[in-house]
Amino acid sequence: MFPAFQEQQGEEQEPAPAFMSGSANPLARVLVLRRIEVLTQAVVLLLAVAWLKIPLDVAPMMAVIALLAAVNLLTRWRLVRGGAASEGEVFAHLAIDVAALGVLLYFAGGSANPFVSLFLLPPTLAAAMLPARYAWSMAAMTLAAYTFLIFWKLPLPPPQGDLAQFDALLARATGGASEHAIHSSGFALHILGMWLNFVISVVVVAFFLTRMAAALKQRERELAVVREAVLRDEQILSLGTLAAGAAHQLGTPLATMAVVIRELELNHGSGDTELREDLLLLREQVDRCKQTISQILASSGQEREESLRSLALDAYLQHVLDDWQLIRPHARLSATLHGAQPAPLIAVDRTLEQALLNLLDNAADAADTNGASQEVLRFTASWDIERCRIEILDAGPGLNAEARQRQGEAFFTTKVDGGERAGGLGIGLFLSNATLERLGGKVELFNREPPQSGACTRVTLPLARLKAQS
Repeated sequence: MFPAFQEQQGEEQEPAPAFMSGSANPLARVLVLRRIEVLTQAVVLLLAVAWLKIPLDVAPMMAVIALLAAVNLLTRWRLVRGGAASEGEVFAHLAIDVAALGVLLYFAGGSANPFVSLFLLPPTLAAAMLPARYAWSMAAMTLAAYTFLIFWKLPLPPPQGDLAQFDALLARATGGASEHAIHSSGFALHILGMWLNFVISVVVVAFFLTRMAAALKQRERELAVVREAVLRDEQILSLGTLAAGAAHQLGTPLATMAVVIRELELNHGSGDTELREDLLLLREQVDRCKQTISQILASSGQEREESLRSLALDAYLQHVLDDWQLIRPHARLSATLHGAQPAPLIAVDRTLEQALLNLLDNAADAADTNGASQEVLRFTASWDIERCRIEILDAGPGLNAEARQRQGEAFFTTKVDGGERAGGLGIGLFLSNATLERLGGKVELFNREPPQSGACTRVTLPLARLKAQS
């Protein structure tokens, strides 16, 4: 759901299979077709020898059919045991089918055999199930086999028995023996025409089916992206609705707290310096909460253009850091901002600021989890004319296997309730990533290299989407 999250060290993501994503294993389909192929070949061979009395060399032909059956059984056994099928293996099985058909046709008249059109099936299957390079390779292989059978084969003997009577009947129906002889004398031209027809057919099949399969796969990928985007938008919409409701409900309790704090300052804060400082901090935090709630309620009816603020990039980032220090006054932060000067002017709404604040909060919470709350949180930002890159380095425990697998999912959190620290809701990283993706950016979260502990949160933002219009 979140392709922007990538682990930079350790495991690499497995590439998605190129054939028929989301469908059944194509090798299993090939095995089903081969069962039909073996049964049909055996029945046709039996009818040709026993009924039509065609004197074929049965032994090598039966050996080829038996070999196909054995390959099918072995492959089926391997798939049942959980073996995976690669594109190359599917192609190899189709090549075995082409070779078997070529051998059978060699002993049964070669290109003059009416079953020579079965050579169209392997390139059709390859075009539907495999990338284009395999489809064209299979087309070349079947074309080579067809061409070979034109010049090298064991010719079919003259018709005998019932087949001879049927051939004579056809000769009389088409105008007599003389015309049949004329047709036989032009049989070479007939064979050449069949070969040319096969060439055209196999090229057309390979070309159009590969394009169709590629279009279907691309459509599947686009639909998957759209489904993920719709699901994410629904989650964000529900979160926004809940946030607006919570903002309305929290207004009265916060106002009550502000009044109580003010009374405590007037009654008890004059003589006790430590108590006065604590009450001041508490009042600042309540004011911050009231300000945040007011911004949530105001932004719901505010146009985006009205909420944009034009600032230099370095001034904007410093403003974000200052706001975060007000929220986390006890956190130790080391900030480094460097890039081309003067810094580019950007115009962004408050969603980007909130996304960066969420990422800083996550980094600080990770350090608290690891008992390293006094460690310095490092914030580094650099930019050029095209993009801005931000790195946040924390001293937390780093990412475990589950966190690496599920990072960015809504409502997944590694924060737990403990002592004075509240557990997380699992939406900060989710919303931050959604905001940054909307602006054309991405978030990468990965462990720092040893001996450093903790994680690195890297944000990459294209400045073209952020620059203020002059």
